[in-house]
Amino acid sequence: MAGARAAAAASAGPSASSGNPPPQEPGLGELLEEFSRTQYRAKDCSGTGGSKVERIEKRCLELFGRDYCYSVIQNVNGDICGHYPQHIVFLEYESSEKEKDTFQSTVQVSKLQDLVNRSKTARCRGRFVCPVILFKGKHICRSATLAGWGELYGRTGYNYIFSGGADDAWADAEDITEEDCALRSSDTHLFDKVRGYDIKLLRYLSVKYICDLMVENKKVKFGMNVTSSEKVDKAQRYADFTLLSIPYPGCEFFKEYKDRDYMAEGLIFNWKQDYVDAPLSIPDFLTCSLNIDWSQYQSWDLVQQTQNYLKLLLSIINSDDDSGLLVHCISGWDRTPLFISLLRLSLWADGLIHTSLKPAEILYLTVAYDWFLFGHMLVDRLSKGEEIFFFCFNFLKHIISEEFSALKTQRRKSLPARDAGFTLEDICMLRRKDRGSTTSLGSDFSLVMENSPGAAGSFTYEAVELVPAGAQTQAAWLAALSERETRLQEVRSAFLATYSSTVGLRAAAPSPSGAIGGLLEQFVRGVGLRGTSSSTL
Repeated sequence: MAGARAAAAASAGPSASSGNPPPQEPGLGELLEEFSRTQYRAKDCSGTGGSKVERIEKRCLELFGRDYCYSVIQNVNGDICGHYPQHIVFLEYESSEKEKDTFQSTVQVSKLQDLVNRSKTARCRGRFVCPVILFKGKHICRSATLAGWGELYGRTGYNYIFSGGADDAWADAEDITEEDCALRSSDTHLFDKVRGYDIKLLRYLSVKYICDLMVENKKVKFGMNVTSSEKVDKAQRYADFTLLSIPYPGCEFFKEYKDRDYMAEGLIFNWKQDYVDAPLSIPDFLTCSLNIDWSQYQSWDLVQQTQNYLKLLLSIINSDDDSGLLVHCISGWDRTPLFISLLRLSLWADGLIHTSLKPAEILYLTVAYDWFLFGHMLVDRLSKGEEIFFFCFNFLKHIISEEFSALKTQRRKSLPARDAGFTLEDICMLRRKDRGSTTSLGSDFSLVMENSPGAAGSFTYEAVELVPAGAQTQAAWLAALSERETRLQEVRSAFLATYSSTVGLRAAAPSPSGAIGGLLEQFVRGVGLRGTSSSTL
């Protein structure tokens, strides 16, 4: 652990608030370079590229080990899934450094490994239900959606499941209908078996809530159903689970985000497209406390939609229920890591998970583990301008407020009902950033300059001093929320700084008008990578 402590000490150096670039996790640049060069495949971890991936995986295990005792599901050479980490972490419980010496596993790893092997065929590309976050003893999991007949019986479907085939291999799949498959198969109860194992794995992980981000009921390609989903399982095998259909635009939509100069405000998905047939469906008991008009979801822009879905997921995992949560889209490597990453960072900013990790370290962990090692195709997405990966970290500025804090429920219970003078709501109105940022670039690309008034936190000392003498609890709440904002802004700034020097600026095409170049120039100065003297990108 000496190397881990050294890295932690290095990341605690000068911060962006002092006018210097935000601290960058050692190897983050190398990670983004590798990420933008090729898609991760477990079976390709050999040679020079393999040594880089091995360093990335080793660093992730080290960072997980700071705060948790864990077991490992072995996926060497992609034997289980070609686009999952070679060493899949199963977090068991939070622990101190001393407790790690007496670690006793709470699970039978061999049984878990067997369940995984048996259940993987139930899901698209073999991307089985995998626990990735532990919060309040509950597992937050990710996966792909359920596999359909086309994948189970098609030639390339077999390759996906057992060999981690290429992304476009569905184009060669055999055109087999569900009726044909039923007739050809010697085992007409195949779905009962494979989905039965999938359900056993979900129950083993105590998952009750399944959140489906697909905008389709089934993914149709070349006239056949290549995937399915729990919400349209004809045999109602998943009836014992709480199913949520929360349709969210796929990665293709994020080309519009880039084409609008990274402006998410006002960007609304076209819900009237022919292939969009999955309506929003959430049980009433999960929405009553959120004060959101869900009937208006088709009118939300990308910012509001992402915010509201994140609030929903946070409310589920922060409830008194001991059950876990599964989040998935189609393949589980675009929309799924977006929300898994936002959940991890939001809970970390509240000091509820990964409590010993610094901003640069949690950034490295979520980029490496949640995105790279789980197969996000960054190189392909960049070539198409589908920048959902960039959107995720730039979006952090939209979740800094107490609305997204998992601490707010507990804190509100401890607040006095009313007090003379300023209320909590009154103090919230004093937020300087609500009056606008003096450094806004007029788009989602904008940054808060660290030397601007109130940049160290939403609530300034002047605001806290207005709290009446009997409201120390409110002041403590405000201080914690200010810390949340600071932590998320540090993560965002560190990401933008590294991204601009690796992926972002290198991938930017010259603009005849010079608008993009000017935007990036302001961006570089905003994160402290360049002084104000004139120079070209």
